[in-house]
Amino acid sequence: MTRIAVIDDEETARKMTGRILKKAGYSVETFESGLPFLRKMEQDPFDVVFLDLKLPDMGGMEILSHIKFIHHWTQVIIVTGYGSIDNAVEATKEGAFHYLTKPCRSHDICLMAERAVEKIVLHQENDSLRSQVKHPDLLPGFIGSSKAMQAIFSTISKVAQVNCNVLLEAETGTGKQLTARAIHDLGPRKDAPFVYFNCGGFTEELICSELFGHEKGAFTGADSCKIGLLESASGGTVLLDEIGEMPMSMQVKLLHVLQERQVMRVGGTRPVNLHIRIIAATNKDLKQEIRNGTFREDLYYRLNVVTIRLPRLIKRLDDIPLLIQHFITKVNKAYSKKIQGVTPQALELLMLYDYPGNVRELENIIQHAAALTEGKKLTPEDLPSHLHKLHFQNSSTEELLPMDELEKRHISKVLSKTKYNIRAAGEILRIPRTTLWRRLKKYGISVKENSSEAEKK
Repeated sequence: MTRIAVIDDEETARKMTGRILKKAGYSVETFESGLPFLRKMEQDPFDVVFLDLKLPDMGGMEILSHIKFIHHWTQVIIVTGYGSIDNAVEATKEGAFHYLTKPCRSHDICLMAERAVEKIVLHQENDSLRSQVKHPDLLPGFIGSSKAMQAIFSTISKVAQVNCNVLLEAETGTGKQLTARAIHDLGPRKDAPFVYFNCGGFTEELICSELFGHEKGAFTGADSCKIGLLESASGGTVLLDEIGEMPMSMQVKLLHVLQERQVMRVGGTRPVNLHIRIIAATNKDLKQEIRNGTFREDLYYRLNVVTIRLPRLIKRLDDIPLLIQHFITKVNKAYSKKIQGVTPQALELLMLYDYPGNVRELENIIQHAAALTEGKKLTPEDLPSHLHKLHFQNSSTEELLPMDELEKRHISKVLSKTKYNIRAAGEILRIPRTTLWRRLKKYGISVKENSSEAEKK
């Protein structure tokens, strides 16, 4: 829960601000002077601070300086009278989030707290992204903190150290090439070549020529000797993408290469020894292809020493906000923009969409929205038409419902889509977890029994 401190020597103003924020669902502590607050802040930092500049024991600017030193995420909102607005503006230049003038309206207090929390979330996401770049235990190029991805990271780290063939089973857009590259980069072959070849859409002759190479004069047009991709990857790794598309006759030849660890160039008479690792990737169910007679069972078991199944994006919902921020950072550099994030409404749509194109589709959606937006945050109107239409369809079908019923249905829908993950639901709804639990109790909504304890906390 977001923790807020209110520091004001005026008892009426202090109690009123605290009461408004508690009613909004925040955890609030009030202080009439600066020193008791700073002692508490050092022990357990607050997320947001409402600070009166004029206090009996020390100046507000001094307190602001201490807060920023203790905890850089904490957002400070200056509360002051009209006569001290210049001081409040100066405080914002020194790191305060914003300022309010007394007497403060309830709406302004809550709105300022909400915006401060949004900035904290943005800071945390940016720090998390930076830590993924710097932290040696995390894999290069990967974004994700969900349980599904942590399991993938662990498997990649282990299999990278073992010189065995790997089969990647995953839908398009889930990161097969990125995974293969991580296995290569983390293993003992990292300084040797990494070679990619897509097996789909090519004839057997072309695949043979590309993978195995050919001697001069081996066929019409072979004017010179060509080294194949397998031979060129000596000491390194070869990723055979879409292996399920490889013609059956070519599968026999690949099986022989895997068994003998030798390749014969087309038109050649002398085998070439291979010292490579093979990673094969597919979006097909190869066991079903074996039953259909379109994939060799013996080749399957040669490739399938270790299988890694990459999850669909819909199976790793917790990673979507982090991925969104990552892609926004990328498009800001590419498009010279200064987009800060997405609105809660846009985030809700992005969390509810099923992403048939997985992570790649999410990146395309963010690129589309970033190219069209004129604001600092992406809105539902910036998203592609199929998401935009969904936004208005949802709005039009529910706009005539009573407020309580509308809220109950919306909370239920978000919980269902997040698989009853309280933390993820709270982020979408933009309300503290305690507030969400109160709503659940009010509307008699029960959390499914298969929701883990970690998700409920």
